[in-house]
Amino acid sequence: MRFRFCGGLDCPDWVLAEISILSKITSVKMKLLCAQVIKDLLGDSIDYEKVYKLTADAKYETGDVKASIAALNFILSSASKYNVDGESLSNELQQLGLPKEHSTALCRSYQDKLEALQHRFKEQSLRVSKLDRVEWRVDYILGSSELRDVNEPSVRLRLHIRNPDDGTVQPTSFNMSADKFRIFLSELKQTQKLMEGMAT
Repeated sequence: MRFRFCGGLDCPDWVLAEISILSKITSVKMKLLCAQVIKDLLGDSIDYEKVYKLTADAKYETGDVKASIAALNFILSSASKYNVDGESLSNELQQLGLPKEHSTALCRSYQDKLEALQHRFKEQSLRVSKLDRVEWRVDYILGSSELRDVNEPSVRLRLHIRNPDDGTVQPTSFNMSADKFRIFLSELKQTQKLMEGMAT
């Protein structure tokens, strides 16, 4: 069976296995647990102390808590990425065996934060590291052969790459022979032309 919240694919087996575990808590606690997972998806951290209190009545073990959070994380993030409305998500979760009250509680939390979740995922998508600056130098490696001394140039590049998440700059260094550098430069020029063609 195919589900919209799974992108039109079958629901993963591990998520199916967690549906029965999620059914053990009350619908009120389901809503509170969803709020913690949504908080995490929006960039805050989960309050595990609260989560353990919420799941204590159902006698969840540590593995059950982590698995439940992972399943809710998958359901909520996947549904928002595929723009599934709350009513459709509730119906699909009931088809998978989640009780109606639990599905309704989950979907209320989901519907309230759908716009914020989608905005967060858009911010996180297609982020590319930026080349901040390039340092280079040419070294001549002295080699010897039986006939004569050989001066072989070697190009040393140091790329300073800016992380799009936190703005930190990480240097990356490497050496290449003159022949490899010529190929590298030629490929960079071809890439630049392609990118310029796409921009127009």
